[in-house]
Amino acid sequence: MPQQTGLAVDPGHWIGGRRQRSAARFTDHSPIDGSLVGEFDRGGAEQVDAAVQAAQQAFPGWAKTPRAERARLLHAIADGIEARLDELAAAETLDNGALLRSHLRGVIPRAAHNFRFFADWLLDGLHRDDLDTRGHRNRISWDPAGVCALITPWNAPLMLATWKIAPALAAGNTVVHKPAEWSPVTASLLADITAEAGLPPGVFNVVQGLGAEAGDALTRHPGVRRISFTGSVPTARTIAANAAATLTPVSLELGGKSPLLVFADADLDLAVELAVGQYDNAGQVCLSAVRLLVAEEIHDEFLHRFLAKAGQLKQGDPRLPETDLGPQIHRRQFDRIDGFVQRALAEGATALLGGGPNTDLGGLYYRPTLLTGAAPGSEILTEEVFGPVLTLQRFRTEEEAVALANNTRFGLAAAVVTGDPERAERVTHELVAGTVWVNCFFVRDLRAPFGGSRESGIGREGGDWSFDFFCDVKNTVFAPTGWGNRG
Repeated sequence: MPQQTGLAVDPGHWIGGRRQRSAARFTDHSPIDGSLVGEFDRGGAEQVDAAVQAAQQAFPGWAKTPRAERARLLHAIADGIEARLDELAAAETLDNGALLRSHLRGVIPRAAHNFRFFADWLLDGLHRDDLDTRGHRNRISWDPAGVCALITPWNAPLMLATWKIAPALAAGNTVVHKPAEWSPVTASLLADITAEAGLPPGVFNVVQGLGAEAGDALTRHPGVRRISFTGSVPTARTIAANAAATLTPVSLELGGKSPLLVFADADLDLAVELAVGQYDNAGQVCLSAVRLLVAEEIHDEFLHRFLAKAGQLKQGDPRLPETDLGPQIHRRQFDRIDGFVQRALAEGATALLGGGPNTDLGGLYYRPTLLTGAAPGSEILTEEVFGPVLTLQRFRTEEEAVALANNTRFGLAAAVVTGDPERAERVTHELVAGTVWVNCFFVRDLRAPFGGSRESGIGREGGDWSFDFFCDVKNTVFAPTGWGNRG
């Protein structure tokens, strides 16, 4: 495989416990400097069918594997991730341009934690007490559903993939994973790790390729019994249409346009810290609270402090420890971001920070941007940009703040900064969002449900909610009568 980066990764698909090749290839370039990461096999209907068949063949044995053994193997996979932490972090940074320090400190360790959490939840957390109905006993149980198609995005490839893979495997299902074509590296490395951990052949499979080819074939396949997807709304509509033909259940975690509401009684230092933190991962985070809604009384002071703090952010090579913002993932995404900004400026918005590419760095580096003065209902205030672009609006009343926050077709997350606990209760009750943070941001507990409202998604995953989706939940009702023949 031609490489210029020195990264050792197998370019083949992982099907039935072995590497398989396909005639077509696609190239993967690093967003850091455009260097070639590798040429990967480009799968289609043939490879998808082979992977689904391998998963179907492995399913009966894996489904019958005792819970304790499944949990042991998931812990072994977590051990493998931790043993290769440095390699995985470096590979992911090279592949998607996110900060190396973030990968080392949190993102890759979280991938290992995902496996450990769902292994332990399978053994200790997955339980509901029997229900009594006039002396009859209702026993709730979780039966593995079958082959799960898991399609994951490029902004946190390994962590977001394991968030789906771990509960699907823990539940006794087999998996066909289709990683994003812009960041395929760690999915290939994970396949090696699962094999080294002793996962039986066919339980976990990886088909690389383009969404319109491999992804489409996978979501149309009649052998798939669950589809979990994280990505864009247009792709989700295609997946849902494909799944409808076979009535395959889907879980969709989609885009967001989340608000950060800062009230006059807020801790301003905290509010500014949280606001500037929304530039994390060069703005390529679906949960990011990119719409800053600030009370009129403190607007000017908030803006002054925000610009001072944001102005200290260092943009550059994400492999360097002093870097705060890396590049955008791909030229197509870079151009999309700039298109949003330039249209907003042309329509009358003002850039108080940034407003275009970082010409000092060139390549795919886009300056952290803050826009104000956008017209209500305009594109920049309602559509997901998925880049380092925040907007600033002011409000006069609590009711106006809530109305502005909910004025979007999305509903993934929201953040509220206030010193009044009663206001926090009122406002969070009114916000349309799957997750709301109060005086904090991005605190995630895997026991809690995660998902979006409106066009931010369908369904919830996490804790029992993951098993509810990845399983056929069964209720068995036992009569109170005795056993034996009646004569």
